Amino acid sequence: AGNYYNQGEIRKKELEQSCFLLGIPASSVTVLDHRDLPDNPAVAWDIQLLATLVLKHIEANNINLVITFDAGGVSGHANHISLYTALRYSALHASWSASLWWCLVLVLESVNLFRKYLSILDLLFSCLQPRDALFILTEEETEQARRAMRCHRSQLLWFRRLYLLLSRYMVINSLHLL
Repeated sequence: AGNYYNQGEIRKKELEQSCFLLGIPASSVTVLDHRDLPDNPAVAWDIQLLATLVLKHIEANNINLVITFDAGGVSGHANHISLYTALRYSALHASWSASLWWCLVLVLESVNLFRKYLSILDLLFSCLQPRDALFILTEEETEQARRAMRCHRSQLLWFRRLYLLLSRYMVINSLHLL
């Protein structure tokens, strides 16, 4: 529930505001608050528990596309990496139920720190690298993403403000099939 700094309730509201700006209704937003899945950048989550919860959510909501982090978690955040690991675990251990065979999972490519802060200048690198999908946002889409990120006021520390200005993830996202 985003309670790392005891700001869980604030961060839930910020998430709903951000989703609203992106056209996602509050009824489609699920915030998981589980004591065994603490919001902490240094804590890896229980993979089997997380896989079970994610798969139940996918099945209950008839989700056919999941976009998650890769093994690098974009920033090395242990919770982010756990999401990737749980989905990979599910795929490798055939725990996808018969009704989930059609769910496509894409993982967001983690790039090195240099590329991460090249913004649109990373386009050449991104086009030359192998990937299954490449998304390049328009100026309007980039500004919408920035507005949505600004809703997360409690998390806008100096480095995240730098991220808003210079990160290639605000403009370019390369993904691979799981």
